Amino acid sequence: MLWSIEAGRLETGATYCGEVSRGHSRCAARTEGLNDERRRRMTKRDGTASDNLPTQAAAMPQVELVAGLSSQPESIQPQALLVQVLERANLQRALKQVRQNKGAPRIDGMTVDELPEYLRHHWPEIRAQLEAGQYWPQPVRRVEIPKSDGKTRPLGIPTVLDRFIQQAIAQVISAQWEPHFHRHSYGFRPQRSAHQAVREVQTNIRAGYGWVVDMDLQAFFDRVNHDRLMVRLKLRCPDAAVLRLINRYLKAGVSVAGNIEATTMGVPQGGPLSPVLANVVLDELDWELDRRGHRFVRYADDCAPRTQRVEKSPMCATV
Repeated sequence: MLWSIEAGRLETGATYCGEVSRGHSRCAARTEGLNDERRRRMTKRDGTASDNLPTQAAAMPQVELVAGLSSQPESIQPQALLVQVLERANLQRALKQVRQNKGAPRIDGMTVDELPEYLRHHWPEIRAQLEAGQYWPQPVRRVEIPKSDGKTRPLGIPTVLDRFIQQAIAQVISAQWEPHFHRHSYGFRPQRSAHQAVREVQTNIRAGYGWVVDMDLQAFFDRVNHDRLMVRLKLRCPDAAVLRLINRYLKAGVSVAGNIEATTMGVPQGGPLSPVLANVVLDELDWELDRRGHRFVRYADDCAPRTQRVEKSPMCATV
């Protein structure tokens, strides 16, 4: 087996057949049936939702062509970042993080505690699908959580398996982008916190920047343009295999009251990928504010530019 979970650790066994270069022919028949098994799990929980999956999967390749993900960039070895995603150490970190985050079962009914045993039996097939570009994420489950203003915030919660794969991807994407993010961005970044953002605000106030423009990008996570995100993401992650997989996660659809709805825009909040993808999009805003000479502090989609005189702050008009 590839996966053997003992005392919460992920170890490599002896009978692994997942490497495409050597073992794909032996695993091909098994990989073709894995998505069918996952769909059967969904059928047990929600027969209506599962009926939509074959149609959804058939439509995805055209979406990928529109997004320009079929060509292989010349500046990087094929699947170089995907290799990092599938490295054992990275997968161990991802599994540990998903188990720490816990969370209720989602559209397929699998719990976090069931994930290690599921991977022990099915990871060779899943890995072969990922390497061959044949893995299709399942739709996320829509969950509404209350906000302080009485409204609700829609979350899109992936299955436990997709949370695990998303976490492995997010760790690699974050490592590629983190050195290039603006220093005044504090949300969802390693070794950064809201307390540090507050201290930065206090430093600006003591420096004489007393006028504050408090910005909240309304429904930001629901309105992210997928094509624009993918083009920007490709700047520092030019691996077609990883980009294609991320694009599939963006367009996996959402289960609402048992029906699958298409996701043509937005980055669903609730999965491990959404925070780092949000920072990739908003990094462009950070550097534009910097170019204009503004002092600012951003935490996720909340931003507070500062100026010494109110007439010098055009942010309400430009953002």
